[in-house]
Amino acid sequence: MRASDADRDQVAQILREAAGEGRLGLDELDDRLTAVYAAKTYAELEPITRDLPVTGSAPHPSGPPVFGAPIIDAPSWRRGFAFCSEFKRQGVWNVPAKFTGFAFWGGGKVDLREARFVPGQEVRIRAFAIMGGIDVIAPDDLTVHVKGIGIMGGFDHSASGPGVPGAPRVVVSGLAFWGAVDVKRKARKEERRRRKELTD
Repeated sequence: MRASDADRDQVAQILREAAGEGRLGLDELDDRLTAVYAAKTYAELEPITRDLPVTGSAPHPSGPPVFGAPIIDAPSWRRGFAFCSEFKRQGVWNVPAKFTGFAFWGGGKVDLREARFVPGQEVRIRAFAIMGGIDVIAPDDLTVHVKGIGIMGGFDHSASGPGVPGAPRVVVSGLAFWGAVDVKRKARKEERRRRKELTD
């Protein structure tokens, strides 16, 4: 399981506390901190503090990403339409291979953080915002490619990037005309809670 920045920071804090207690010299602290921030997996982090007493808990995998198979009773929407109104596709829902969102003088929200995906299926989201706005929210571990364009409007590409190995691939395309399509990444509630516990 790949380690997160929060996991590396937690191990670094354990090392700093050990150095403050005289258990590590400054040179050894420096060497171990270098190893911490170079580590990519939990298996690489674990040996770094193995010989130290720790008051907190060492980082453990939070489990595999929540990319479950579709649920029979969960809703599944192929489109969202807003004319002087809004639509929301969020919570636990089954994502189809193609989803089309259209907002004219209105707004839409497509939240993928708790969504269910067909294993191995690429999802294509087409978002069209005409004098309106559509928000697409993806979890941190999802693979996202944004290919839309903006004409006198904005189509945000900053969320494009790889996810964890085996993550579903979502391609967001479409058009923003005098409007905006905002694609952003946000951690799931459980992950935000876990990160907060690590930093407290």
